[in-house]
Amino acid sequence: MPLDQTVNTRGATHGTTAPLRNVMLFTEAMHKVINRPKHLPGMVTFHGPSGYGKTFSAAFAANKFKAYYLEVGESWTKAKFCKALLIELGINKPKGTVADMIERIIDLLSTSTKPLIIDEFDHVVKRGYVETIREIHDKSRAPIALIGEENLPQMLMAISERFHNRMLDWFAAQPADAEDTVVLAELHAPEITIAPDLAAHLAEVSHGRVRRICVNIEKVRDEAVTNGWVTVDRATWGERPLFTGAPPSRRI
Repeated sequence: MPLDQTVNTRGATHGTTAPLRNVMLFTEAMHKVINRPKHLPGMVTFHGPSGYGKTFSAAFAANKFKAYYLEVGESWTKAKFCKALLIELGINKPKGTVADMIERIIDLLSTSTKPLIIDEFDHVVKRGYVETIREIHDKSRAPIALIGEENLPQMLMAISERFHNRMLDWFAAQPADAEDTVVLAELHAPEITIAPDLAAHLAEVSHGRVRRICVNIEKVRDEAVTNGWVTVDRATWGERPLFTGAPPSRRI
């Protein structure tokens, strides 16, 4: 999704970018870590359940702040992480030992004005190289934002108190609400209007997960096109089924 346009206020879209609440929350986190006093730690964590739009928020912020952005793979070793980060930092063919690559990463980040966003940070924790990121943070002093699932703060505390103590702040992603649903509908189904009461219903049955809300908006859009509706409210929708994420009942 293009992210080259900006948003000013929630509920007012420009181009193809929606000002979802978690986009604004992560933007706040980035402002805080970038503009912190230099004697304070330079890492923030943005954590929450799958489907809350964390990666979309990170992509928006990466564009807005011209940040380095790295999405960690589940199978990545420390060496693979360092190579991928060096490529993101502009080194086409990273080489050398892990120690050599870490030193190069520190040099590049310490002389750059750009922040670093590391998505899917749970994989770093599970693979056991969080101390590498701590070293990069401590020696480069670069602002770093970490993104992961809702129990990421507890995981970090359990394995590394030193790393946990480097955190400037923790930001918990919030479930999408009715206002987010309206914004998503304007973005993905602009030919119809979803009324506030139906938007609230979609957010509720989707448990605040952006992906599920988008699936349900498409259901509403399809039904509206079929029936010639321009505006769809809760009464119009009635008891038609919506996607909740629950598996279908077993047939007897």
